[in-house]
Amino acid sequence: MKVDSARRHGTLLDAVQILTDLNLSIKKAYISSDGQWFMDVFHVTDLNGNKLTDESVISYIEQSLETTYPDKSLGFNGLTALELTGTDRVGLLSEVFAVLAELQCNVVDAKVWTHNGRIASLIYVKDCNSGSPIEDSRQIDRIEARLRNVLRGDNDIRSARTSVSMAVTHTERRLHQMMSADCDYEQKSDLQCWTDSPVVNVQNWTERGYSVVNVQCEDRPKLLFDVVCTLTDMEYVVFHASINTTGDKAYLEFYIRHTDGTPISLEPERHRLIQCLQAAIERRASEGIRLELCTSDRQGLLTDVTRTFRENGLNVTRAEISTAMGVAMNVFHVTDATRNLADPKSIESVRQKIGLGNLKVKELPFRHSQMAERQDEHEIGVGGAVLLSLGSLVRKNLYNLGLIKSYS
Repeated sequence: MKVDSARRHGTLLDAVQILTDLNLSIKKAYISSDGQWFMDVFHVTDLNGNKLTDESVISYIEQSLETTYPDKSLGFNGLTALELTGTDRVGLLSEVFAVLAELQCNVVDAKVWTHNGRIASLIYVKDCNSGSPIEDSRQIDRIEARLRNVLRGDNDIRSARTSVSMAVTHTERRLHQMMSADCDYEQKSDLQCWTDSPVVNVQNWTERGYSVVNVQCEDRPKLLFDVVCTLTDMEYVVFHASINTTGDKAYLEFYIRHTDGTPISLEPERHRLIQCLQAAIERRASEGIRLELCTSDRQGLLTDVTRTFRENGLNVTRAEISTAMGVAMNVFHVTDATRNLADPKSIESVRQKIGLGNLKVKELPFRHSQMAERQDEHEIGVGGAVLLSLGSLVRKNLYNLGLIKSYS
C-alpha cells in the first residue's frame, strides 16, 4: 500500500493508526519525505500472515487511508471516559470494577495496561439506569473520589490520579500518554523482569542534520504504532524510515528531527528518548496467559470475574473489555501474584467457576514458551487447550458495516 500525502506533523501516525485499527500486520514499511510531501509504503497482511485478496477489504482500507483525519471516536460517542493511573497491585482491577458497579456505572469498553509496577486504564461508562453518559457534576465528583481512594490503597497517596472526560481521543494513544506522564519509563518494578528487552540506539548524522533511531525487538502486532505514537507525542518528526521483520524479530530505523528542524543535541534528551521507546514497546508486550471471555453481558459481570481472578491468586497484567449487542467480549492477560506464569490448576479453577464454555485459554506468552517447551505437556496444557488466537477483524469491521455478508 502506497500513501502519498502532504507533510505535516502526525501524518505518519494517522496512516499507521488506521492500519493498526483495522488489525493489519505491517511486515515492512518505507517512509520518505521529499520537500513538503510524504511517500509511505506499507507491506501488510492480516494477523494470520495472509495476503489480502478480497477487493472489498482492500477498497475499505483505501477509503480509510484517504480520510484526512481518522475517526478517533471508534464508537465511544455518548460515553463518559474515566482515566486512571496509579501503583499496580493484585486485585486492584477487581476493586475498581466493584466501585463502578456500586455507583451504577455500566462499563461498555475499557483497556488496562500495566508496566514497571504502574497501571493505566481508560474506561468508558454510561449510567446503568438511563443508558446516557454521566454528566452530573456531583456524581462525577463521587466517582473520581471513590476511584482515587481505591488507587491510593495504603501507600500511593502521591501518584494516584483519576479524571473524568467527555472528550474523544484514540484510546491506545491516550494510554501511552498517560503512562508516559506517570513516568513509567524511569521506574523499575522488582516484580517485572524483561528477559528480552528492546534494544534502542540513538545517534546523530551530523552531515545531514538528522538523529537516527534504531530499534531491535520481538515483532508483534501494533509495534510500529507504539513507536511512531511515542515519537510523535515527544514532538519528533520522522523524515525517513525503514521497517523490516524477519521471523519473530523486527528492525526499525527512523531519521528524525525536532519540529523546529533540529536534531537531538543533549545527552539527557537522547537517554530519555531511549527510555521512552523501550517503555512504549514493553507496555503492550503480552505478559501472562491470555484468557478470552465471551458471554451474555450483565450488571456486575466484570466485578464477579475479576474477583474470581483475585481469589485464585491471579494478577491481571492487561485487559481489553468490550460489549456489543448484549454480549461481553473480554480479554485478560493473567500471571500469578509475582508476575510469573500462572499455575494451570489456578487457571482451571477459575474456568470452572466462571464457566468452561465462557472463559477459554487462548495464548501462552511468548517469553514463557521456551520454558514451557522443556516441561511436560501436562504442565503447560490447561485442559489440553493452549491455543493461539489470531483472527483478523478487518472482515468483521466490513460485516458490521454491511459491506460483506460473512466474516468467518
